[in-house]
Amino acid sequence: HGAAETEETGTEALPRRTPAPAWLPTAKGEEGDFCLRSSDCAAGLCCARHFWSKICKPVLREGQVCTRQRRKGSHGLEIFQRCQCAEGLACRLQRELGPADASRLHTCQRH
Repeated sequence: HGAAETEETGTEALPRRTPAPAWLPTAKGEEGDFCLRSSDCAAGLCCARHFWSKICKPVLREGQVCTRQRRKGSHGLEIFQRCQCAEGLACRLQRELGPADASRLHTCQRH
C-alpha cells in the first residue's frame, strides 16, 4: 500500500526528449511538395489531392477557375483538387454575356 518504489540509476537527470521523426518536414512545403494537410504548406498554398497523393498548390486568386462544392464531402472524390479562393473572394458562377446557362464555369470573385 505504500508509495511506489522508483529505481534511481543516476544516469539521467533530465527527461529524455524524443527527436522528431526524419519524415517530419522542418520547413513549410513549397508548391509541388508532398503534404498531409494545408498547415504543412507555405503561406499562399494549400494541401490538395493530385492523383493519389497530396501536394502543396497555390490558393486561387481573383478570376481563376474554382470548384464549387455541391455537397459536403464531395471534395474528396476529385483526383485533381483545387485550393479554395483567397481571402475576400468567393467561388461563384461566371457571368457571361449571352444565353443563361451558356457557361457553368465558376471563378473566384470579390464578395
